[in-house]
Amino acid sequence: MQILVRDNNVEQALRALKKKLQREGVYREMKLRRHFEKPSEKRAREKAAAVRRARKMDRKRAERDGVK
Repeated sequence: MQILVRDNNVEQALRALKKKLQREGVYREMKLRRHFEKPSEKRAREKAAAVRRARKMDRKRAERDGVK
């Protein structure tokens, strides 16, 4: 990953770097790796995330189709 510093503006470059790291999911990954997560906890977390994604897709699909 590379961030260009223009006109010696380090603050702007840091903001851009933080935004890129956020988009890549680096902060989320760091948070998850702070402590050991049992495989069963990982499966439960991933399954819950999949359910949330599916419900969100259903809501968006219903909104797009005009069904309420």
